[in-house]
Amino acid sequence: MLKPKDLLLEIGTEEIPSGLLSGAISDLAALAQKTLEENRLSFGELKTMGTPRRLILQVRALDQMQRPMSRQIVGPSAKVAFDDQGKPTPAALGFARGQGVSWEALSVKSFEKGDYVVATFEEAGRPTAEILPTLLPKIITSLPLPKSMRWGDGSLRFLRPIRWLLALYGSQAISFTLDGMASGDQTYGHRFLSPNSVRVRSLHDYLSTLEKKFVIVDPLVRQQMIREGALAEASQFGGTPEWDEELLSTVANIVEYPVAICGHFAEDYLQLPREVITTPMKKHQRYFPVVNEKGELLPHFVTISNMKAQDPKLIRVGNERVLQARLADAQFFYGEDRKVPMDRWVSQLEHIVYSEQLGNLYDKTLRIVRLSGYLAEQISPDRKAQAMRAAQLSKADLYSSLVKEFPNLQGTMGRIYAKNQGEEEEVATAIGEHYLPRFAGDRLPQTLLGTIVSLADKMDTIAGCFAIGLLPSGSEDPYALRRQGSGLILTILERNLRFSLFSLLEEALAAVSQHLGRDVHSVQETIAAFLGQRLSGLLLDQGFAPDLVDAILSAGTDDLVATRRKAEALSSLRRQPDFENLVIAFKRVVNILPPGFSRLVNPQLFQTEAEALLWRETLALKERLSPLLAKEDFLAALEEISRLRPTVDRFFHEVMVMVKEEEIRQNRLALLCEVSHLLTGLADLSQLVVG
Repeated sequence: MLKPKDLLLEIGTEEIPSGLLSGAISDLAALAQKTLEENRLSFGELKTMGTPRRLILQVRALDQMQRPMSRQIVGPSAKVAFDDQGKPTPAALGFARGQGVSWEALSVKSFEKGDYVVATFEEAGRPTAEILPTLLPKIITSLPLPKSMRWGDGSLRFLRPIRWLLALYGSQAISFTLDGMASGDQTYGHRFLSPNSVRVRSLHDYLSTLEKKFVIVDPLVRQQMIREGALAEASQFGGTPEWDEELLSTVANIVEYPVAICGHFAEDYLQLPREVITTPMKKHQRYFPVVNEKGELLPHFVTISNMKAQDPKLIRVGNERVLQARLADAQFFYGEDRKVPMDRWVSQLEHIVYSEQLGNLYDKTLRIVRLSGYLAEQISPDRKAQAMRAAQLSKADLYSSLVKEFPNLQGTMGRIYAKNQGEEEEVATAIGEHYLPRFAGDRLPQTLLGTIVSLADKMDTIAGCFAIGLLPSGSEDPYALRRQGSGLILTILERNLRFSLFSLLEEALAAVSQHLGRDVHSVQETIAAFLGQRLSGLLLDQGFAPDLVDAILSAGTDDLVATRRKAEALSSLRRQPDFENLVIAFKRVVNILPPGFSRLVNPQLFQTEAEALLWRETLALKERLSPLLAKEDFLAALEEISRLRPTVDRFFHEVMVMVKEEEIRQNRLALLCEVSHLLTGLADLSQLVVG
């Protein structure tokens, strides 16, 4: 047996933006694994890495031969293919001719539905070295590209222009051409520290060679180098870096050889609010703040250079100069902003366009105030005035000079300015929280006022955008409506808030009614379906089965907390041994009912004891369900309903529903309709998959 070899593919590019690099590394791994498996190639470890200038695929112990494959194509049934004497019929001859084989090569195989003719093909494996010149270009050109470009006269699109291709299988260079560029066995070192090309003889040779050329290909290794270097630099000034995992990942993705350098800024700037100092550092300059053992900011920062300079002082001074300018601007704007009452900014929001069709930010603020007041009435009437005040000031800082210069500080500065101007602590906190969650996995609002304003803001955005036809489609979602919808639902569930979601939606649509381009009920149904999709995704993420989620959502989603509790109850009931029989019984009930059927039951028309028994037990069950549903003991309610199954089974065993007599048939359907109503608002069991 031939010994497996290691595969190496390097795609050398112009600088890939840090925000795209991690995704590209992950996508390359998934795509390469799928491609190799589809082509029947066995391998050991598959790993992808990358730097701003290269994407790397390494596959350990890749077999030198494809696995052989046997495939069968099923033709006509044996009864049709052969006559009583075993001779082929035209059906068999035609099938054999279509598959390019003689009819004698056909065989008969037994399947669940009977015996069928099959044509069997044996396909030998090909040498891996022969198929890699086809597979590797396929992997490169199939890589998902959230943003791509075309360059020169070529037609290839990629994240950034490709400048070289390295492909090795063991020590053998794999030759292929991609958009006029030939692959080879050469790579390039660090753009500035070692820019010349170098020949690579193997995967092991590649990793060690590039490290000598000042290129660290593994992002995790670069992150560790950043941690160690930054810690060493900050410790010289009695501090430690303030770690930010997102920033760490970003910085590791913009350098090939990280070198930490600690800089200094004037202590006077420490009088500014902490966020005013750290935001320019992190978001604009990608520096790590330095703190003391108490977590207090020190007048230092750590920058990560992509250069191993002979005189690091030059890099340090340059970065200090840039940060000095940023902090000087922040100090000036902060001082100027504090001279202006926030209420004056609120009135000036009418000069900032929110949407051509939905008006300006002042218009949006008024809508948020209205919705916040409505929500507060539903969940905490005594906090209505505070909620509306927080909503009134929620967007005020967007007119401040500091937020105009540093947009990342929106909400944060609103909280700081409100507190400085004597607003209640909870009002100020709500202003800062109302944007939460800003992204998947972000923290949720922690205060009730922040939650109310956050929900009002998100529902207004959703209602307004849907009202004017700005629906998310495919990858297009300019107003981040999917994120807004998920954030709204997650906040309601995590805060355990009880109110009518659709009543809030009606209020939001009423506020933008003049902008509606179509019937309000149509818009409301579209938004309800959209929010249902977000809720479905959330429940699936929490481990609920897809068919169970469908069954629960079909019963209504107006009260989200109750909806989740019903999902938990049905999930618990599903683990009971007789659950499948219950589902089958109720599916029979639902399936026999005509769409929209409605009729009162007339017990005088019963002709069998099975009908009368089912009617008596249904009425008694309604009485028992009422207190259980009132206290939302959904599991107990579902267990009570499940006790009706034997009676339903008896009914179907002894009673013919679809008899000729119109009155009798309609009455029996009415009885089954009453049985189906027992589950109204709980779950649609017909959506469940059994067996």
